[in-house]
Amino acid sequence: MSDTVSMQIIARIRSEFPEKFGIPRQAGLVDALKATIVFEPEYRKPEAFRGLEGYSHIWILWQFSEAVRKDWSPTVRPPRLGGNTRMGVFATRSPFRPNAIGLSSVKLDSIEIDPELGPVLHVSGADLMNGTPIFDVKPYLAYTDSHPDALGGFALQQKEGVLRVEFPAELMEKVPEARREGLTAVLAQDPRPAYQNVPDRVYGMSFGGVEVKFTVKDDLLTVTAVEPGES
Repeated sequence: MSDTVSMQIIARIRSEFPEKFGIPRQAGLVDALKATIVFEPEYRKPEAFRGLEGYSHIWILWQFSEAVRKDWSPTVRPPRLGGNTRMGVFATRSPFRPNAIGLSSVKLDSIEIDPELGPVLHVSGADLMNGTPIFDVKPYLAYTDSHPDALGGFALQQKEGVLRVEFPAELMEKVPEARREGLTAVLAQDPRPAYQNVPDRVYGMSFGGVEVKFTVKDDLLTVTAVEPGES
């Protein structure tokens, strides 16, 4: 029996994040984030999506394409614990795993039949970088996939609040209107690594074609500049 299997990339996501910095720590944290799933030519068959319109949410199985490694470590340092405490890799959602695979649940807003791209899925709340390879899409079933009484382990030991965001109107005008709500919500989630808290430091985050500069002091995030960036 072979100890390896091959997986086909069936789609890629188109999101507002050209790089990892700023991506929400989990799917569903920022509902205002919009993205699309565009399938590879071989999988652009409308019949493959028959019935999917009846579901409100889907699971996405995808690759941590920026974290693929030949080796792996049995322990990792979760940012949630400050980056100093080692935990078992299978007790975390770290991208540095034996198989660099991620799993996200997102809201399915609509299915569009594009004349060139075929079926395109419009989703909300995705935590994926632009261009991320997708291996599979499955419907989310609340009656079996949801466990309200589930324990959260160490992930719930460090509480994370929502920052207040000060976004001057003249800077907000530089952001396309359709992206303002999503960007503000992402900033409120505090894009900084959990172990960084330097009040005088200016951080930069690429989002939907602009580069956003900001500082954080206590629970207030202040946007200081918006410049043209990578889309």
